[in-house]
Amino acid sequence: MLPNILALDFDGVVCDGIQEYFATSWDTYCEIWHSSSVKPPENLRDRFFRLRPIIEIGWEMPILIRALMLDIPETKIEQNWPVIVRELLETENLNATDIGSKLDGIRDRWIASDLDSWLALHRFYPGVAQRLQELLASDVQPIIVTTKEGRFVQQLLQQQDISLPARWIIGKEARRAKSQTLRELLANYSDRPPTIWFVEDRLETLRSIEQLPDLAGVQLFLADWGYNTATMRESVRSDRRIRLLSLSQFGQDFSTWC
Repeated sequence: MLPNILALDFDGVVCDGIQEYFATSWDTYCEIWHSSSVKPPENLRDRFFRLRPIIEIGWEMPILIRALMLDIPETKIEQNWPVIVRELLETENLNATDIGSKLDGIRDRWIASDLDSWLALHRFYPGVAQRLQELLASDVQPIIVTTKEGRFVQQLLQQQDISLPARWIIGKEARRAKSQTLRELLANYSDRPPTIWFVEDRLETLRSIEQLPDLAGVQLFLADWGYNTATMRESVRSDRRIRLLSLSQFGQDFSTWC
């Protein structure tokens, strides 16, 4: 069945904000670790970009920079990221909520002081904004399901002249897992549950949803243009539930997706 609701992750599916992530994360790193450096070390940006697929929630990004500044090998970071995060939080007496607040605060101040330069570090993937406009004029309801603050998503969508109702943007402030958001979307239509398709670029998120029996009816897609690796993409080619989706497919009729 074709979808009634198209649930979309934002970072890595709708919008590529990798340049902004690095800039904000570097400023957050400097604030937490009292660095006097104005410019990041050479090659730090490229190393951060390579490891971006391991990040689940935004507050982890300054921790990634800390790990790289401590010269922890990239292979070790990629293979043991959850352990490294936990160890750095403990050894440096840090709190995830505090890191997230600092990161969001830096973003808020940047947006308030120079919105144009903040927006300039983001780009919507080719054709995605047009596709969202088409969906808004169709019978398929687009929903943004993201770990990014909803207010930041709203700013970026407005730049593209996309008027998505605030209730259709479910961000970090909702304080619930994406699986729970999908569950609640299903529950909102108790008389006749909708058909939901979910597009996400983080394979681990899709794998966790795949294990939940009550979400067995949700069709899962891995966005091959987002923050994932060739190994991750290859691993789903034989998957019975998760389908690999290309950017060109995303812009086509839903009947071509499967």
